[in-house]
Amino acid sequence: MIRYNPKTWFKHLITFNHSDTISKLWKELIAIGLLALGIAYLEVKFIDNTAPLKSLMQVYSLVGFVLSLLLVFRTNTAYDRWWEGRKKWGELVNNSRNLAIKLSILCKHSEDKAFFKRMISNYPFAMKEHLREGVNLTILDLTAQEQKEIEAFEHKPNYIIKSLYNRVEVLKNTGELSEEALIVIDINMKSLSDIIGACERIKNTPIPYSYSMFFKKFIFLYVTTLPLAFVDAFGYYSSLVSIFVFYVLVSMEVLAEEIEDPFGVDDNDLPTDELSKKIKNNVYEILAD
Repeated sequence: MIRYNPKTWFKHLITFNHSDTISKLWKELIAIGLLALGIAYLEVKFIDNTAPLKSLMQVYSLVGFVLSLLLVFRTNTAYDRWWEGRKKWGELVNNSRNLAIKLSILCKHSEDKAFFKRMISNYPFAMKEHLREGVNLTILDLTAQEQKEIEAFEHKPNYIIKSLYNRVEVLKNTGELSEEALIVIDINMKSLSDIIGACERIKNTPIPYSYSMFFKKFIFLYVTTLPLAFVDAFGYYSSLVSIFVFYVLVSMEVLAEEIEDPFGVDDNDLPTDELSKKIKNNVYEILAD
């Protein structure tokens, strides 16, 4: 995730980086410009009477209004997914701290504290990797036995939650944790499963395919036929109008596609790497011997 100062907006206007949509769309912009230029040439050379086409301006104004409403819906939907993902990771930070604080008081033995310190810290790392391409076990702090056991689990975060519950059950059976204490910490442990379930729902439920394809085709047809309405006023410069409109509309779609899956490594995705390190540092500090 890119960190920036929103108050220095003029600096960002003259600065380009690889996250700018123009760096991703420059080939498409050239193609659209050439296509629009070809349509403008055909209209200028072979369509003498452009009077019927002048009325298209009103049609394109109406269609542009409809397209703007679709853009608002598309952008809001994508941002809602991004923001919900951020809230869930915020819950993970808070619940990890709360769980560590409760266990630091309830656990009397350093061995138990060391186990919970490792496993609670492992969970955000396993969760962020699970939401990407799969968990790299080398980044987790596991014993040889735990390494062997977790390899048999397809859902690695579930193994960590199961291990936490197993250890808590052992402490309860030995009398080190009371029933009341178990109820207190169960709230936070249960939330770990709820949080990853919500994040999986965000990741695995993209915008419906039919809607996405319709929106892309709508933008393409709207932009490529713009010269029919603008050639009379702008001539061949109507191709530049098409390029500009295409850049604005498609940039919104590209940004929406990027933030609707907020758990990756794109520039605008959530800073899950930083949040995982923050959780680990907090938990190690709380459960330090």
